[in-house]
Amino acid sequence: MPEVTTQVRTVALPDGELNLSWAEVTDTGRRREINQDAVLTLFPLFIVADGMGGHIGGEIASARTVERLRAVAETGEVSSKSIEKALAKAVKDIASHPGATDDGTGTTVTGLYLDTDAGDPHWVTLNIGDSRVYLARDGSLVQITTDHSVVQELVAAGRLSPEEAEHHPYGNVITRAVGPSDSVTPDYVRLDLVDGDRFVVCSDGLTKELTDYGIQHFLAEHDDPAEAVEAMLAAALENGGRDNVTIIVLNVAVSSTQDEDVSSTEDDVQGDAA
Repeated sequence: MPEVTTQVRTVALPDGELNLSWAEVTDTGRRREINQDAVLTLFPLFIVADGMGGHIGGEIASARTVERLRAVAETGEVSSKSIEKALAKAVKDIASHPGATDDGTGTTVTGLYLDTDAGDPHWVTLNIGDSRVYLARDGSLVQITTDHSVVQELVAAGRLSPEEAEHHPYGNVITRAVGPSDSVTPDYVRLDLVDGDRFVVCSDGLTKELTDYGIQHFLAEHDDPAEAVEAMLAAALENGGRDNVTIIVLNVAVSSTQDEDVSSTEDDVQGDAA
């Protein structure tokens, strides 16, 4: 198992401080010869890309897409506009690469970024494909992204139950990806900054082997992101490891200077009363 460490970052907010901690892991799994997943954790952008395509096509697609997004993160100017420009460049990279000749070559792109430009800092999730972003809050786990897959469309149409979807033969068929078409726009969801939130970004190599309940269990068992991703990876491999597995766990802690001011005022009042 690859070595995993927790990284930290402190971000100044208009009325307080944001403390982030995260860890990521990617593994080939037990049945695949190469790892076609790619991962990016470069503040303020956290991304998982799951490549698809014959031979090395999927590996090329996910790697080039993550490289283009890495360049965006390095500028610090992450927005829907800059992301979409990077994805358009990635599509051209994939199409022009001699090792990505298969018609089905492409990659999912899923993750989130911290948007501070609007003066009201918030998270934005993005998604193309069937990798996922989960949010753990107040003891519950919610899938924020919606899969772009044949099975999900059948579920949405009421033609398939969620239980049936788990074992459907078309479970691997996705309806949107970076690579097969000239222009693909992610779905976006805006989320407030909330103290105590925890995000999980993962490829379907995790969700094939671990239920939502299992993901929630390992988050509850492990506060440290590195320990959480290691435990989830170990469980996915033990359950079969049929695909490449990539996981990011991101912890969010928000402190407010207003709370500190109130505390200081209370201390002063108590001191005066004494």
